[in-house]
Amino acid sequence: MTVDPVKLTADLIRCASVTPVEGGALQLLDQVLSAAGFTCTRVDRGEVSNLFARWGIGANGRTFGFNGHTDVVPVGDLDAWMVDPFGAEIKDGFLYGRGATDMKSGVAAFAAAAIDFVQDTPPDGSIVLAITGDEEGIAVDGTVALLDWMDANNERMDHCLVGEPTCPNEMGEMMKIGRRGSMNAYFTCKGVQGHSAYPHRAKNPMPAVAQLMANLAAYELDQGTEHFDASTLAVVTIDTGNSADNVIPAETRATVNIRFNDTHTSDALTAWLQGEVDKVAKATDIKIDMRVRVSGESFVTPLGELSDLISKAVKAETGVTPKPSTTGGTSDARFVKSHCPVVEFGLVGRTMHEVDERVEVANIHKLKAIYTRILTDYFA
Repeated sequence: MTVDPVKLTADLIRCASVTPVEGGALQLLDQVLSAAGFTCTRVDRGEVSNLFARWGIGANGRTFGFNGHTDVVPVGDLDAWMVDPFGAEIKDGFLYGRGATDMKSGVAAFAAAAIDFVQDTPPDGSIVLAITGDEEGIAVDGTVALLDWMDANNERMDHCLVGEPTCPNEMGEMMKIGRRGSMNAYFTCKGVQGHSAYPHRAKNPMPAVAQLMANLAAYELDQGTEHFDASTLAVVTIDTGNSADNVIPAETRATVNIRFNDTHTSDALTAWLQGEVDKVAKATDIKIDMRVRVSGESFVTPLGELSDLISKAVKAETGVTPKPSTTGGTSDARFVKSHCPVVEFGLVGRTMHEVDERVEVANIHKLKAIYTRILTDYFA
């Protein structure tokens, strides 16, 4: 059977799988893949649903893997949409719906390509799809759970393609060979509350947090590396909750987000942050507590077999040579990179997470053709 990737994308969009709700999306994929001879296993953990699907001879042969997600972000203001966000309507050559770009179309395109490929030219090896319902959420029970299950069950991928939308404006123009690391630091500055007319009787935490944030924001972390832009630190909030204009607050909080390249590790950045905290705390006599949450470390997959495979397939189907890039936010490739070499390639992502999210229908067919060529060349 030939699988229409546009119809499959539309069927997936009609599954209201707002993270972490499964919404029937993985059940649908299970049915479609199982009917084509894939062995499917649900790998659920906590409140998250995940699907592992394999076609082929298991651990004895070369295995090409695909990682993607069927969960989507909330729709936001429903009245702002000109279509039903879960209606999968096609207008003027575009398929509309939440997840149309990010990334139900990518999952559908690879599933369609893989099904057609194993039926038309069964490879000497295996194809794995590791599909999560937790990429848009906190991502602790999604792809991580799939990889944990694979390790426990002696399942391996030799190479993995992540189907996130990677192209800024034109189909084929960019693939991701790595991602910046991401971490948040949360600061709590504790003083003593008092009347603003008698500041000597209080201990104001506001000047301390202002000084700390100014020091951090002014610091140049680096000037970039071969594959990465310069690391960035953004002050994202300063909060006191003080509604009175004649009261010195007892406590204030602040948060910074750091996107870092391969010059740094989260441990090294945490140590640097703590040093800056200690200096300001000593200078102001204000107690400052810090808590850090790391979303992922920086990584890069060296250019070579996998990136060449993808680049050649994209050029053959689009006439465009994709630029290797590490720009953008995080993706589940940050977890896969510890399992096997990983590169990301997918559709144009201009409307992802937006109202009236949409994907050009012709590009879904084009993406299936690219993924088919990747599989053909990989197992040739």
